[in-house]
Amino acid sequence: MAGATDESMDIEKLYEYGERLNEAKDKSQNQKDYEGIIAAANGSVKAKQLTAQMIPKFFKYFPQLSEQALDQHLYLCEDEELAVRVQAIRGLPLFCKDTPEHLAKIVDILGQLLIAGDNVERDAVHKALMSLLRQDVKTSLTALFKHIGSTDDRNAEDLSAWESIREKVLCFIRDKVFPLKEELLKPKDEMERHITNLVKQNLLDVTGAEFKLFIDFLKSLTLFGQKAPVERVQELVEIIEGQADLDAQFNVSDGDHIDRFISCLQMALPFFMRGASSSKFFNYLTKQIIPAFDKLPDERKLELLKNLAECSLYAKPQDSRQLLPLVVQLLKKYMVRRKIEEINFTYIECLLYAFHHLAHKAPNATNSLCGYKIVTGQPSDRLGEDFTEQYKDFTERLSTIEELARAMNKKLTQGMAEHNKAIAAAKTEEEKETIKKQRQNATAGLRTCNNILAMAQPLHSKAPSFIGDQKISLSWKEANKAAAITSGPATSGQKRSSNGSGSNATKKGRGAGGVQNQLVNRAFEGLNNPRGGGGRGRGWRGRGRGRGGYRY
Repeated sequence: MAGATDESMDIEKLYEYGERLNEAKDKSQNQKDYEGIIAAANGSVKAKQLTAQMIPKFFKYFPQLSEQALDQHLYLCEDEELAVRVQAIRGLPLFCKDTPEHLAKIVDILGQLLIAGDNVERDAVHKALMSLLRQDVKTSLTALFKHIGSTDDRNAEDLSAWESIREKVLCFIRDKVFPLKEELLKPKDEMERHITNLVKQNLLDVTGAEFKLFIDFLKSLTLFGQKAPVERVQELVEIIEGQADLDAQFNVSDGDHIDRFISCLQMALPFFMRGASSSKFFNYLTKQIIPAFDKLPDERKLELLKNLAECSLYAKPQDSRQLLPLVVQLLKKYMVRRKIEEINFTYIECLLYAFHHLAHKAPNATNSLCGYKIVTGQPSDRLGEDFTEQYKDFTERLSTIEELARAMNKKLTQGMAEHNKAIAAAKTEEEKETIKKQRQNATAGLRTCNNILAMAQPLHSKAPSFIGDQKISLSWKEANKAAAITSGPATSGQKRSSNGSGSNATKKGRGAGGVQNQLVNRAFEGLNNPRGGGGRGRGWRGRGRGRGGYRY
């Protein structure tokens, strides 16, 4: 009973303090009352809840007690009782209503409180942050982004906790801030530039998925929209170039770097289409990556060649001239002179596509490489030199590949008819699904072979016309479109068996043995695999993260 009486007395005192403060014309003269309110933060649960309302309410009148008041309120934010914590969190934005100099500090604290496990508590944190974002979006965003940067200044004990905070802050920015950019980022030009600078300052230590999140957000801003000048689009490419680490020496054993390069090149492609320069990427390809191509892991080789093919449309003439010899060298490696059973048609499709587009921009460079007789009137035509052997070698390789592609076309077409019969005979949905995938793979393989034939045919001329437009649709892009239409989002990402597009992957009968199936699989390796968009796992970084301490 004595405890209950003491609690009642504490509550009554708090109401008295509040009543005198409410009635006072010059509230600063009632410092003792405010000190009593602060002291009550150490009382009962009900006293703490009432204190959590009253400390921020009268905070502005007692600047000399601001540190003491804020510290006591923060203790309430960590109280054992959920009701006390929620009430204290709800009161945090009130500290900034008339004393905005505390806003950055309060936002930082709320950012740390995002790790709250209880839904009611976390909802209170979200609402408090949104309230402060609407009060001062610039200061609030700056404080939040401090949780995203590098943690080189953190000790090992802090890293785990601050990593958790960072993840929650990122989720909050992604889910709550980015979708409301039209409402929050005002004035638009100033705030879009500010958040762009914040993103750029905090990209040192991010994963592939996080980097893509930021790039997708930036390109959604009016600042970088479809009407933006080329200089702005180039700014985005420069951000991507920085993440790709194009100033570093390439180490072929560093799988993280090659993953990052491929993903960044893919992310930059839409901006090349809008006129941004691709030169730095092509320069790195020419000097660092393609010379080490043979040493790359097989799964990275295919992704690199696909990206090279897609980006070749946007190479500048000088970049094309420098890269062409390496592309021709790879073509000769994979376009064999004699007929062999094992050949990777997808590699050849990628390389022929890149060759056409690079040669279209620097046509006379092919005179010495392939023995052509293209006249541009420049000394680099080298028309007085004899490159007969180069022409003979190149066209013989083309003829061999064309013959192999036609043979594969015939084989795949026959397989399509058998797939149709097999579907009709299938007894379970699982069997039908497997056969449908085999048929899709065969269709993609046919596209590859047809593309090779279409691109090889004009190259037999002494002065060929190189393809410089997009009339050739790359087979994997068509395959992805078809998969999206037929399978829908729920199934289009499923893993394909046997590396993708072997037309006879599991078929038995009529001349289709196990070795034959493996050869077809390798011939169209990875053709239907989804394109990689970011580093695997956490990737892209080797450091921990975290920001400053909770207390001030």
